[in-house]
Amino acid sequence: MKIVISPTSPFARKVRIVAAEKRVDCELVVDSPLAPDSKVPELNPLGKIPVLVMDDGETLYDSRVIVKYLDLRTPVARLIPPENNDRIEVLRWEALADGVCDAAVLIVMEGRRPPELQSADWVAHQHRKIERGIKAMSLGLDEKKWCVGDVFSLADIAVGCALGYLDLRFEEIDWRGAYPNLARLFEQLAKRPSFQESAPSA
Repeated sequence: MKIVISPTSPFARKVRIVAAEKRVDCELVVDSPLAPDSKVPELNPLGKIPVLVMDDGETLYDSRVIVKYLDLRTPVARLIPPENNDRIEVLRWEALADGVCDAAVLIVMEGRRPPELQSADWVAHQHRKIERGIKAMSLGLDEKKWCVGDVFSLADIAVGCALGYLDLRFEEIDWRGAYPNLARLFEQLAKRPSFQESAPSA
């Protein structure tokens, strides 16, 4: 199998971490959807990454679908609980973290438009989403070690990828100072080989 990624994408990083934690071997293929010669639109009609290309040539997208597929491939290190209540809670955390990433990516993309076309109101709107999302993460984590229950799960992976992307693109957001419990969680996650190997660089 192959995972088509951009090295800085938080969504691609989430898939990479899940594959590593599940011990599913996947070849990494770097391809920017914005490049004129990108093959991504041929693999995903929406032209977005990540894309999982299976051995028979079939493709899966987006990241939420891919991580569910990878989690079901093997019983090793289940990241999405089978029980309904915990399962829904983990998926809710993933949606929250992905929403923060969506807002952050929109700000980055807006900043690449010609200055006269950029909207300060639009950027401020996305920043408010990020601020509310981080606060909700902190409130939900409270004093727990992990986001859901007492085990590492997809919820923690998604949150870690979101916070890591903020570190990469938004150094001015001091989420560690505002939310020490998220800083503690991130410090735990940063020790895992899957997070170390997938860490983005500017």
